[in-house]
Amino acid sequence: MSSEPAAAPRRPHPVDRRAVRPMVPRSRDEPHRVATPLELFFDLCFVVAVGQAGRELAHDLAAGHYGDGLRGYVFAFFAIWWAWMNFTWFASAYDCDDVPYRVTTLVQIAGVLILAAGVPRMFADQDLTLSVVGYVVMRLAMVTQWLRAAAGEEGAARGVALRYAVGITLCQIGWVVVLLLPESVRSYVIPLGILAELSVPVIAELRLRTSWHPHHIAERYGLFTLIVLGETVAAATVAVQSAVDEHEGLGRLLPVAAGGLLICFSAWWIYFAREVHEHLRSNRQAFLWGYGHYVVYGSAAAIGAGLEVAVESAVYKAHISETAATATVTVPTAVYLFTVWLLHARHAKTGVEQALLPVASLAVLACTAAGGSGVLVAGLVSAATVAVGVTLHARG
Repeated sequence: MSSEPAAAPRRPHPVDRRAVRPMVPRSRDEPHRVATPLELFFDLCFVVAVGQAGRELAHDLAAGHYGDGLRGYVFAFFAIWWAWMNFTWFASAYDCDDVPYRVTTLVQIAGVLILAAGVPRMFADQDLTLSVVGYVVMRLAMVTQWLRAAAGEEGAARGVALRYAVGITLCQIGWVVVLLLPESVRSYVIPLGILAELSVPVIAELRLRTSWHPHHIAERYGLFTLIVLGETVAAATVAVQSAVDEHEGLGRLLPVAAGGLLICFSAWWIYFAREVHEHLRSNRQAFLWGYGHYVVYGSAAAIGAGLEVAVESAVYKAHISETAATATVTVPTAVYLFTVWLLHARHAKTGVEQALLPVASLAVLACTAAGGSGVLVAGLVSAATVAVGVTLHARG
């Protein structure tokens, strides 16, 4: 994505039912452009990897291994998010939904499942092999999609597709080389690999940007937010169930469960309080919004990991203090609230409403000082934020 204007995309033939169709750009103004069943399946499979990363983060945090846990989580989540986001924007422009397109997408799904299988090894032993193999499978499948797009394009648009294909391929060669390096060197090289991945869209679309559909993109991002929040609820539920099975009584678990549910419900409400597709008018706005969701998704999934830690702390299984356990919930919740406000909530707010979410994020962060009851207090603050927001909007 870049700030340059796009060429007028050509419309695919909606009545074309052939097994193989020409891959040409879809119109940015196409009516009734919604997520497809294949895209929903794609998202559901990706959340398996999100769940694995969250569980491993929870394990490290509960053991007090903050640095190792956060480093592993940031790297694993980048791989998941980057592959998901690249496909999402590509599909918004070129989805032709024929047999080769579907098969290639299923290969990408296979790649994310391989990546997910390697996440525990990456956290426990710093063994990147399986995760990198899965990531490379996903990204090389994306290369074939861009080559198909190049075959159906001409001129500058063809150049964009080819630059994507070449850039992604070079990055994958780099990740394979990383596996051959000593572990002591990898920590310095991995950030360079991430920067290289991030630079591919900038270079590829320097002169001409690809087409994308604002409503479709907003819906795809919203659906993935729902799935990540659902994984957060599921992770917290499993943690509570395991604690109940191993320990008698719910007295210490109920506040964590109640606070966690309030946080998750509030996170959903706040994200979907306003439609955002009308804000995505320019490529610059879409660039900042789309990339910023790395923090939204990462913090949302981290809330689930934090709730697992809080549950373990409530039944005296965590090796950290109650305050530290509470912080594993309050910190990602505060980050989530502030980032959602920064990316799109603020564009539909005026006056006092504009300050609501930044103040709420600080208030949630302050709940850390409440120790064992901090999760419940943070949940109540989140729910109160929703109530105040609804009231202010109704009065406005």
